[in-house]
Order: sequence, then C-alpha cells, then structure tokens
Amino acid sequence: MANVRLESMKKAYGTIEILRNIDLTIDHGEFVVFVGPSGSGKSTLLRMIGGLEPISGGRLFIDNELVNDIDAADRNLGMVFQSYALYPHMTVRENLAFPLRMAKASKAEIAAKIAKIASLLQIDHLLDRKPRQLSGGQRQRVAIGRAIMREPKVFLFDEPLSNLDTELRVQMRVQIAKLHRQLGNTMIYVTHDQVEAMTMADKIVVLKDGNIEQVGSPHDLYHNPASRFVAGFIGSPKMNFLGGKVEAAHEQGLDVRLEAGSTISVPVQPDQMLVGKPVTVGIRPDDFSSPAPEQQEISIGLEVDFVEHLGSVTYIYGNVGDETVVARAPKSGSRKGAGKLTLTAAPADCHLFMSNGKAVRRLQAPATWS
Repeated sequence: MANVRLESMKKAYGTIEILRNIDLTIDHGEFVVFVGPSGSGKSTLLRMIGGLEPISGGRLFIDNELVNDIDAADRNLGMVFQSYALYPHMTVRENLAFPLRMAKASKAEIAAKIAKIASLLQIDHLLDRKPRQLSGGQRQRVAIGRAIMREPKVFLFDEPLSNLDTELRVQMRVQIAKLHRQLGNTMIYVTHDQVEAMTMADKIVVLKDGNIEQVGSPHDLYHNPASRFVAGFIGSPKMNFLGGKVEAAHEQGLDVRLEAGSTISVPVQPDQMLVGKPVTVGIRPDDFSSPAPEQQEISIGLEVDFVEHLGSVTYIYGNVGDETVVARAPKSGSRKGAGKLTLTAAPADCHLFMSNGKAVRRLQAPATWS
C-alpha cells in the first residue's frame, strides 16, 4: 500500500490548459474515484499519476517519494485500462505470468502466484484458454489479475468497465470492491458513471474543466454538494433546480420567493448580502412528498408529462414554468399519465445555490452513515 499526494499539478499542451493546480491527498488503502463529464481531465490526471503523461507543473509523490521524473515502469503501479490489452496468442496462464517472467521470477514463485490470484478472481478454470475464448467480464478479470501479479503499490483503473453490458458492469463493480477489501491496496479509479462512483468509492473527486469541484465521501457529495454542478452530476435522476430570489435573511435562514410562485424559508447561512439576489433552489427527486399542511413546506404545481415505471420505484416528469422537474412517486400512487399534481418538500431537504453556482452552507448537515 502507499499514499499518493498531488501538489499544484498542472497539464498543458502548449497554451491549452487541461488541468489546473490540482491538490489532492490519497491515503493508504483508500479507494478513490475520479468522476466527471468527458473532457474534465480525469483520465489525463490518472495517466500523469501512472507516468504515461508528462507533468507540466507541480509535484507528484507516491509513498512519500517524488516521482515526477521516474519512468512509469519504475513507479510500481498496476494499471487496468478500458481495452484489456491481453496478448491474444498467449493463454490466460501465460498472460498472468508475463509480468513476473519479465522480472526474472522463479517458475515456482510464478506458479504459486498464478494459483492464488486465479482463485481470488475465480478464473482458475480459464487458465488454459486464450483471450478470444473469454467473455468481456472474464477478460477484464484476467487484466486485473495481471496487474495484481506485480504486487503494485497503487492500482490505477481507467474506465475498465465501459466495454461491458449493464449486467456485467454490476457484477464487476461488486468484484472490484470485494478485491479492494481483500487486498487493501490503494486504488484510483476513473469513470464518467456517477453510479459506479457512488457505489464503489471511499472518496470521490469530482472534476470539471480541469479543476476539482469537490472531494468527499459519496454521502457528503450527495447531501452537501459544494456547487450546482456537483448537485446536478451526483444523483440519478439528478437534482431539480428552481429559480428564485432572496427576500429576507434571519436566524433560521433565508426566505426565498420562487419564480413558480411560493415562498420558503431555507435553513442555510443567513447572509444579508444575498437579500434581493437571484438564487437557485435544489430539491432531490426523492425529497418530494405528499402535502402535509401542519408543516411549513415548499409547494409546487406540476404539469405531468411522463410517468416512468421502474418496478420498485416510479418517477414523475413534468414542468414548473420553463423548468423540467422529476419527482419520485409515493408507493401508493397509481398515476398513469398527464395531468396536474401538487408536490411538496421540507425546507431542510432544500439546497440553495448562488448565481455563481456555489452552494450556500446549510445550517444543519444530515446525519452521516453509520
């Protein structure tokens, strides 16, 4: 295991900046996921850590050793990529053995490690097959096994599941998470799929346009997004956003008049400077509920366009003015199509974002997972 530390890391191609002043610490044994849209710089950042891209500025430490000028082959990292990169003329056994053969390990050591890793990844029955005789999930497990053979300090995964179908992706997510628990190695994983990030990570790094937007646990990013971008990127379906204006500030928070018509007191930092300023109220689809008149709630009239039945859950899609809104339907609901619906949400479940996209700090954070 090893820690990884990035200090003011930069990447530029000529005058075009790809990554800007990236500061990040990854502790021993952490499973960290880089997530963001295409072009955010997540794969470039991973390749810089792996030594496959030169660093334009800043410093990179692996296991407290400065590695800026150390070749990729000498950083002792295990890399697994979107393409499996298996040798097609070799069997699974020969593919697994290749890294140790290059390191001049003994035949007995190689055989022992192959047996151990094949059992761990449940590929012992595939050792005499060639890659063309394997499914996508089996090839990916072999690629992971080959990376494990070198006993690296850190594993780097660059969108390793993007070529798999939905069912296999779910299976491999579980296997990689179990593998992390069993090995205890530091793992850095790149994906554009926020569901993968939420289900696998100890810590998520959200990137946008070459900058880090937020770093935190899945729980932190979901319940306390630092910006409108993070709020909209993390969570499926994404957070709803409604325009409004701050009317007053008081000890309990800010009173916001929505463009949709109602007023709500949101329990956030009561910044007097925001009075009279435009803001955005964010509400998760799961935080809408049936009306409860005894409580102060935000109330929204929704013109229903579409109802999505997913078996265990149903989502209602509609419009509030010019904004599209998604709400989770109550379990007792049997709505089948268009019409009007009143949605409510508790003030404590609302988020507030300034015109620059930054979140206004909530007065009371939700409880953390036990």
